[in-house]
Amino acid sequence: MNNKALLIIDLQNDYFENGKFPLHNTEKVLNNIKQLISKSQQQGIHIIHIQHIADSSYGIAPFFNEGTTGVEIHPQILQSAPNGEVVIKKFADSFYNTNLESVLSKLEVNELFICGMMTQNCVTHTAISKAAEKYKVSVVADCCTTVNEMLHNIALHALSTRVNLISMADI
Repeated sequence: MNNKALLIIDLQNDYFENGKFPLHNTEKVLNNIKQLISKSQQQGIHIIHIQHIADSSYGIAPFFNEGTTGVEIHPQILQSAPNGEVVIKKFADSFYNTNLESVLSKLEVNELFICGMMTQNCVTHTAISKAAEKYKVSVVADCCTTVNEMLHNIALHALSTRVNLISMADI
């Protein structure tokens, strides 16, 4: 039994070209994450998709609105990990008001590898969540992105005092 999980945060269509909020370097990160998924599957690492769906009670959000193609997980990610569990979130912290902890508990996970979008927001908030403190947490730096390279690097530097920063080669 493998007690590790890969959390793939917000690999959703709105963050890619022709989406509502395209990010920097998405095609390279998409390809890196597909390789990471393959490596994880070979090692028996559990794969969990985290999907952000905007809370419609606050009105229409700029992106990730329920029922749109933009909110959907990128098809290449779903094709690479079709059996990954999907956790729905409404906040940056993937643990907050979600079933992520119960999913991890059911799988007896004690180590997390975190990747996805956006480095300074959902990746960071999940990695340093109060709920994440009981896990060994690593952020896979070359499998994350945000609006530009500078903000990505600033976020990684800030995270470096709290969690391990690794590359996909380290898994």
